[in-house]
This record gives sequence, C-alpha cells and structure tokens, in this order.
Amino acid sequence: MKKAPLLFSMLAVVALLFAFRSSLPAFGWVQTQHDFGKVPQGTPITAEFSFTNKGAAPLVVTNAKGSCGCTGVEYPKEPVMPGASASIKATYNAAAVGPFNKSVTVESNAEEGVVSLSIQGEVTEN
Repeated sequence: MKKAPLLFSMLAVVALLFAFRSSLPAFGWVQTQHDFGKVPQGTPITAEFSFTNKGAAPLVVTNAKGSCGCTGVEYPKEPVMPGASASIKATYNAAAVGPFNKSVTVESNAEEGVVSLSIQGEVTEN
C-alpha cells in the first residue's frame, strides 16, 4: 500500500517537469552552418541564420558573439514570440587569405541553452 503514494508522487513530478519543459522557448533553425566557398580578399561576407521560436514562451537572445574580432554579429534584441521568426547575421571581414572556419556562440533562454553556429570558406587573393 505504501508503494501507491510513492508511485503517484513520482508520476506527478515527471508530469510537472514535462509541462515546464514544454513551456520553454525553443529554436527551430533553418540551418546552423554556412559555407561561403571561395570569396575574394577584402570583401566582407554575411551569413543569415534564420530561426522560428518553436516553443510556448518568448525566446530572448541574451548574447551572440563571434569566435574572433574578424566576425561581427547582429541578433534580435527584442523577444521573439512563439511562432515568430527572426535571424542572426554573422559578417566575416575576409581580410586574411586562406581557409577559415569561425563560430558564433548564441546564448538565450531557449531549451537548448547555448547554440553554436558556424561559417566557413576560403578567402582568395584578388
């Protein structure tokens, strides 16, 4: 008889955790990687990473930063409501000749927590 209340309590905790998790915002990315291929030196290039908030609460991007000073990042400063779409733009300055592989770290209140986006390509001499 003591097992029934314990089982009921465990099921209630699991149900509460599931309800809480499903109420969190969640990224629905179109893509998380972008390959520019070959690009001429000195020509800044921009990748746009689009997403939809697939969760049930407003999604707030608290910070987004490039892995080096050569990558500028723009991100939404206002909350992205459930079902709404937005994007994060990463601009690489393409100053140094050679292959590159850079990342953008996105911090938010989404279920996933921190997300990493990547850009790559090869800068060629003019």
